[in-house]
Amino acid sequence: MSRFFISTMGCKSNQFETAIIKENLINNGFEEVNNLNNADYFILNSCSVTHKSDNEAFYHLRNAKHKNPQIKTVLTGCIAQIEKDGLLKKDFIDYVIGNDDKLHLYKYLDNEEKYCVSDVMTIDKFNEVLLADTSKTRASLKIQDGCDSRCAYCIIWKARGKSRSASSDFIINQINNFADAGFKEVVLTGIHIGQWGKDFGLSLIDLLKDIETKTNINRYRLGSLNPNEIDDELLEFLQKSDKFCPHFHLSLQSANDNTLRSMNRFYKTDFYLKQIEQINDMFDLPFLGSDIIVGFAGESDEDFEITRQNLEKSGLSQIHTFPYSVRKGTIGENMPNQVDDVVKEKRANIVKEISRRKYNDFVNKNLGKTHEVLIEKHRDKHNANLKGVTRNYLTVQVISEREDLYNTLQKVRLTEFKGEIIYGVFV
Repeated sequence: MSRFFISTMGCKSNQFETAIIKENLINNGFEEVNNLNNADYFILNSCSVTHKSDNEAFYHLRNAKHKNPQIKTVLTGCIAQIEKDGLLKKDFIDYVIGNDDKLHLYKYLDNEEKYCVSDVMTIDKFNEVLLADTSKTRASLKIQDGCDSRCAYCIIWKARGKSRSASSDFIINQINNFADAGFKEVVLTGIHIGQWGKDFGLSLIDLLKDIETKTNINRYRLGSLNPNEIDDELLEFLQKSDKFCPHFHLSLQSANDNTLRSMNRFYKTDFYLKQIEQINDMFDLPFLGSDIIVGFAGESDEDFEITRQNLEKSGLSQIHTFPYSVRKGTIGENMPNQVDDVVKEKRANIVKEISRRKYNDFVNKNLGKTHEVLIEKHRDKHNANLKGVTRNYLTVQVISEREDLYNTLQKVRLTEFKGEIIYGVFV
């Protein structure tokens, strides 16, 4: 029996696809191990959002060969899709499997075919592969793949192809399978889930209506959305839902109109600041996360100062920020006025401090409130407390010896925020 060790980089879609890869390998006679030295294959499901990601992936592959010279390395994911030719010439890579092909990766191991990278730009249909994995507390379900946007900083559309959606029937079936297996929550993920259904004349709200009426899941959570994909109809629908978790992750990327225009992002800052205010008014303590890239080509000190001011006054709960990294093959690669790395890091640190304050303020608003918490299947690895996630995306710990509460929904009153840990007590 061949043994494999698998590692995942990048987004939730990659994490979902890794679960499918593992499940299919095990169902076809492979054994998963948790140590490279015991593995016959090292599988890396890679991310290629930046050149740093590429370098990190190559480091992991080289390291696997160094630790276990007999191991066969399998590179899949976005690097395999984008770079394609030439990867097998590297002495630390034995197999190259593309993004769409990786869902059936088990077919390529233990045979002579070392390279399979389909042209994702010609793929029109979502690859519907069922997943039965029950190891985690919250199920993830990829409902869409690909992206039709052409943001100036991004290479992922080349790695994932055009937007294509899973059918509503497939999604409903999978969610009900998860519910039957004991899951209480499902997270809907994809490369651009706001584009779900456009390839067959539907929209995301059509899918959510089906989830509300045709599934037994207790609650669902949405992945990242662009501001221009959130309208009054969607918000009013979600406001009335008993299943929806009031957690919004907004793909903002900048809080300055000049930078947004350079990035090929087709909305303005004032628009989404009002949208954030509307969401905060409509929902009870919703969690509003966001992505912000600092130091994109041409972002002046004045541009960043506007971004800083807008983020300060925004009603966001948390900001995930990172310095812009030039990615070969993107529009941004050849744009003038690239920003110095030291300046990027300084700006990123400023936004991180804004995020820290906003998150602390948000947590403090929740103290004293009672929330429905999904208790994890495993205790916290540092202090062995029970832990779980509220509907509005706060991780809470409860000091308790009880083991009968794993994977249950409990009412918890949030009592203290200490040492970056939120504590609560059962009600």
